[in-house]
Amino acid sequence: MHSSAVKLFDIGVNLTSSQFDKDRAALVESAARVGVENIVITSTNVKETQNAIELLAEFPNLYATAGCHPHDAKEFLPEHIDFLQRVYQQNSRVVAIGECGLDYNRDFSPRDIQRLVFVQQLQLAEQLHAPLFLHQRDAHADFVQLLQQHISDFSKTVVHCFTGEAQELQTYIEMGCYIGITGWVCDERRGQHLLPLLANIPADRLLIETDAPYLIPRHIQKKNKSRRNQPSYLVDICEFIAQQLGISFAQLASQTRQNSLRFFQINNNYK
Repeated sequence: MHSSAVKLFDIGVNLTSSQFDKDRAALVESAARVGVENIVITSTNVKETQNAIELLAEFPNLYATAGCHPHDAKEFLPEHIDFLQRVYQQNSRVVAIGECGLDYNRDFSPRDIQRLVFVQQLQLAEQLHAPLFLHQRDAHADFVQLLQQHISDFSKTVVHCFTGEAQELQTYIEMGCYIGITGWVCDERRGQHLLPLLANIPADRLLIETDAPYLIPRHIQKKNKSRRNQPSYLVDICEFIAQQLGISFAQLASQTRQNSLRFFQINNNYK
């Protein structure tokens, strides 16, 4: 167990998930005990954004995004953009627009609707000078094209839960994006191709996340016989990535936390 004096920042937890309804507070507390001091609650639709804002009142060390995931794009209404703008401007702990982007893997919403809703959120983020929390799956070409058409400062974008190939990563890095890495990297079946790519991510643009309750690190799943990920497992993800990069746990924890504070435009004096 690492000293909880080392502070970590989880940039993406689906804390509004019903999977956390019975023990949400306990999981936030257990994460804090092992050093996961700050968490960004990922919002994927208007209802989740409202729920996330309610959780901010309960947990002072947490932040949230405000946005619409491509899966939910078909339910997105014109007035929802006004809602996202309002909550971002009125609550200082709503720190990004998203989770938004394109998902051509499952196509839960028609692709033309996905693109339309993505563009609306890109335009909003550009107008607000807000960070963007992005999702892309099997839609790289359209995703990059829309980003380049609507965003002027890619240092305000994070490609969350990156699981792509070397060329995709290189494109994002050249654009100036931050890269979010999850416990997917720990999966010897699906994440092997990511291992040599970790060293290609600039140290000042690497962010780490659990994406809980999804994507539990596979070695923990084998040991616990549970499929539910939780924020405290960010410690294990950080340890795994640090080993791959040949640096200390403390060094990676400190670097990714500072990156997170900078990316989300959170006062660096925040304790």
